[in-house]
Amino acid sequence: MHDFLDHFANHGDPFMPFPDNAPKPDDLPGLDPNEIAQMPVDLLAILQHEVDERLKQSKAAKARLDGALTIRYATRAEEARRTAGKDTGTVRLDDGDFTVVADLPKRVDWDQEQLAAMVERIRAAGDDPSQYIDVTYKVPERKYAAWPEAIRQGFEPARTVKTGALKVAILPREGAQ
Repeated sequence: MHDFLDHFANHGDPFMPFPDNAPKPDDLPGLDPNEIAQMPVDLLAILQHEVDERLKQSKAAKARLDGALTIRYATRAEEARRTAGKDTGTVRLDDGDFTVVADLPKRVDWDQEQLAAMVERIRAAGDDPSQYIDVTYKVPERKYAAWPEAIRQGFEPARTVKTGALKVAILPREGAQ
């Protein structure tokens, strides 16, 4: 580990290549998180940078491969769905010694204003809208924060705040060598 620190101190670049004796991103799955947490911050910064770069490259590679698979199979899959009398869903195609499973999921969006109007019509007719649809209410946090205190107090009992996952970025300090 001292070789790494000496190398870092002499070069000043926090995102330099790994010294031979330092753990590399490929080593991380085999290490205990407590062990990783004890590594010098310089090494953690380098590992974070390298893992982020690999992830970016992997995402770009996946996007390219997915694009190529779409070029190769989309038309055949569309024809197979048309033959099966469906617009969406899964079809199976043969390609050499392989079966290609092509799934085109159905994504349905509903116009919220029109649904609200339908709910009112159903209520006006004396029927229960919950027999037909699920109703969800949401309050954007931006709007909530802008409300007058009296309105916020009325809504407070219905509000629960949860946190997401902690995100940590290790960045070299400006002017640090």
